[in-house]
Amino acid sequence: MSTPDAHLLIVDDDERIRTLLQKFLMRHGFLVTAARDAAHARRILSGLEFDMLILDVMMPGEDGLSLTRALRETMTTPILLLTAKGETENRIEGLEAGADDYLAKPFEPKELLLRINAILRRVPEAASQDTAPKVLNLGTIRYEMERGEMWRGEELVRLTATEIQLMKIFSAQPGEALSRSKLVEELGRDRGQAQERAVDVQITRLRRKIEADPKQPRYLQTVRGAGYMLAPD
Repeated sequence: MSTPDAHLLIVDDDERIRTLLQKFLMRHGFLVTAARDAAHARRILSGLEFDMLILDVMMPGEDGLSLTRALRETMTTPILLLTAKGETENRIEGLEAGADDYLAKPFEPKELLLRINAILRRVPEAASQDTAPKVLNLGTIRYEMERGEMWRGEELVRLTATEIQLMKIFSAQPGEALSRSKLVEELGRDRGQAQERAVDVQITRLRRKIEADPKQPRYLQTVRGAGYMLAPD
């Protein structure tokens, strides 16, 4: 079942694929806008907000990876990459650029639908303003559990949908080591080494936002033989 009225932006230079995806997703209850390349997408994004972006990696001009990196500087909107390259390292490159997930071409439309819904479910609903936040302190970082928000002083730290979900998982079990396979399961991903490697990438990105020295993590620790653990003050 699709998230009601979620607005998606599809960016793909192949008009046939773009049109087919747009029609398919609209039949499943989404609002869908399409762009033919990165420049067209930028113009659309300057005037509209979306619940999720679906970007083709291999596009003429600015490719999907470069666009993802640029967008991540200013927005946290979930991003799903479509790539003809199925090798693990190419997929990891997409996650390092800031994407929430990837799907290798060719793919079944139904699988795309499942991935979209899985990602959208990770985005927390806005909490009531009068909710008294439960707070975890991580040095200079303050994480408000109810709202899924991370703050550095008065500055809101931008988190991707996957990073939000990881913080939700860790904050529910502070001080407890969680294995990579457990994290993959909690994120709703298929099991496998590639997905566990993807979790490593997301942890590395999250550490850059939490730790004073990401290479010597104090708060998001690696527990040898056990996995990762959130250790708040």
